[in-house]
Amino acid sequence: MFKPQKYNPNMALILRRNYHHQQRAGNPRSASIPLPNSSRSKPFSLMRHHSSTDMAVCGLLLRSLCSGFSTVVPALSRPALTLPLRLKNQPYVRRTVASSSHLSAALKFTDKHEWIRVEDDGVGTVGISNFAQEALGDVVYCGLPEVGTQLAQQDEFGALESVKAASELYSPLTGEVVEVNTLLADRPGLVNSSCYKDGWLMKMTIAKPDELDTLMDEAAYERYIHSMED
Repeated sequence: MFKPQKYNPNMALILRRNYHHQQRAGNPRSASIPLPNSSRSKPFSLMRHHSSTDMAVCGLLLRSLCSGFSTVVPALSRPALTLPLRLKNQPYVRRTVASSSHLSAALKFTDKHEWIRVEDDGVGTVGISNFAQEALGDVVYCGLPEVGTQLAQQDEFGALESVKAASELYSPLTGEVVEVNTLLADRPGLVNSSCYKDGWLMKMTIAKPDELDTLMDEAAYERYIHSMED
């Protein structure tokens, strides 16, 4: 670690001229730009056969020296996202709704990140969104309701546990549980790897179809996710 140098508005120009001067002088290997005085520092060489990368590094070095930072390469970071309480304290990485292909227009989402898809027989298949599974991390346990359980919209019906957090599950609609995904007992990771297909959680009747209008379609849910950054 070297001491920050006093700001010199001509430093970038001086170093740049020195670099090009050494290149024009016919140095066959490199043009050296010395770091600020330090017993632990060595000259930083830019190899001519790596010109595009080297010039980018040179630019970082010059900006660092001129701004008086004590490190050469700046740290990269992303702003943290504030998730709902059940998913809080998870690092935010910009996510989209779909994990691969475009989703069916029949897919509806809740503000708690569950989805429901109305099948041809009128039964609704329920799961969690790609956004939610990424926020949770690797799921290790799925607590699901018993077949025959009666649920009202927004009733808690189970929970998921991951290596990072636990998250309650809430029913997107009013209805009766008619099936649960028994594969998840031995393969809870399906919630991560196939959240819209093999990783579904339960199937339920739809007692109040009008409740579907209170849910978000794919486009609205995408906007909802992006609004959480603000």
